[in-house]
Amino acid sequence: MLYRKVPKTGDSLSILGFGCMRLPLTRAHTIDEERTIRLIRYAIDNGVNYLDTAPAYHLGRSEPLVGRALADGYREKVRIATKLPPWSVRTRNDMDHILEDQLVKLKTNHIDYYLLHSLAKESWDTMLHLGVLEFLDHAKRSGKIINAGFSFHGNLATFREIVDAYDWEFCQIQYNFLDELNQAGTEGLKYAASKRLAVMVMEPLRGGSLAGHVPVQVDKIWREAPVRRTPAEWGLRFVWDHPEVTVVLSGMNQEAQIVENITVAGEAGPGSLAPSELALIARVRDTYTSLMKVGCTGCGYCMPCPAGVNIPECFALYNGASMFGNRREYAFHYLTRHGGITGDRSYAGLCRNCGRCEKICPQHLPIPAGLKEVSTSMEGRTFGGKVAVLQCGLWIIDRAGRLVRIFSRKPNEGDTADQEKITS
Repeated sequence: MLYRKVPKTGDSLSILGFGCMRLPLTRAHTIDEERTIRLIRYAIDNGVNYLDTAPAYHLGRSEPLVGRALADGYREKVRIATKLPPWSVRTRNDMDHILEDQLVKLKTNHIDYYLLHSLAKESWDTMLHLGVLEFLDHAKRSGKIINAGFSFHGNLATFREIVDAYDWEFCQIQYNFLDELNQAGTEGLKYAASKRLAVMVMEPLRGGSLAGHVPVQVDKIWREAPVRRTPAEWGLRFVWDHPEVTVVLSGMNQEAQIVENITVAGEAGPGSLAPSELALIARVRDTYTSLMKVGCTGCGYCMPCPAGVNIPECFALYNGASMFGNRREYAFHYLTRHGGITGDRSYAGLCRNCGRCEKICPQHLPIPAGLKEVSTSMEGRTFGGKVAVLQCGLWIIDRAGRLVRIFSRKPNEGDTADQEKITS
């Protein structure tokens, strides 16, 4: 296993992190706990020392399972990363209560790497207003969190704003060879590194899409390489080739995936890809781009949209669903990111056909017509109902956590404010 240093602290982290968002499931679609614990411990025994979870993963079941997996001495071998969910925060006190609940679930007295979850412009502004920076300072002074960071799904301008707003130790961005210009992108990666932030990368394989059933045109290019590698290895090596990257998170839910990823993580140093190999990856990227339904490059010139549509992100998810065929996963991300679950509503159906975006698009794309396609494909008749169901699910998780906190407190620690919220 190779390791890289966190610039501000010198902490040594495995370049491969275990992402706990897509854990193995039983036939009943619940987490296969015995298998998951075995996989997590195997990864740790083979050098992985960074685990990433969050309250929302597996509808609240990921954190407690990670806590159980790290019994028997495994907690001392790893750094735990988890997140503060902005959609569950309504007051400054909520931040403290959520953190306390996470410490209980994870069976630990501190979180090594604590992130503000899935920030974009609206959620960042809200959290700032509620006093999140004071919360982070207080939690660090108390020793309940060691390193503060954030995960991100907005545009480059917002990313720069957040990076500059606080003395973060790290951040987490979506990055792969198809997302060099999307969200934070390569420019954001380099900007964060220039500010001495460790950068954790999520979605290095686009949720597994770059490693699964690849298009025939792409497979043909991979087969031209003198060194035979799986698509997953190519994708991971591309991200690790960047010296600015500290940890790459992989949602490993099969034994073969863990073995392959650990093997590659023992070889893939920064700058290890030859120019000819980078050229091959560029050809694969261009081939995927040619297969896109909408030729959006993610440049963001069309933003902000007067109607509130996140145009580049809507097109990126629509293209992903079209290219990879994993429509359910892309539809879920579309629902949560743009349906108003984790921030402002920004889905394609909000388009008012004003034409402003079309006039300034460098690619001269018929954007309103494209957004209509996205709306028809990704939203459909039940979109509003699905948003309501997911919001209800997150509300139930939030309320359940509040109940646990209230009934687990000592008599003199009662919080009437929380009690009032539960009954409201």
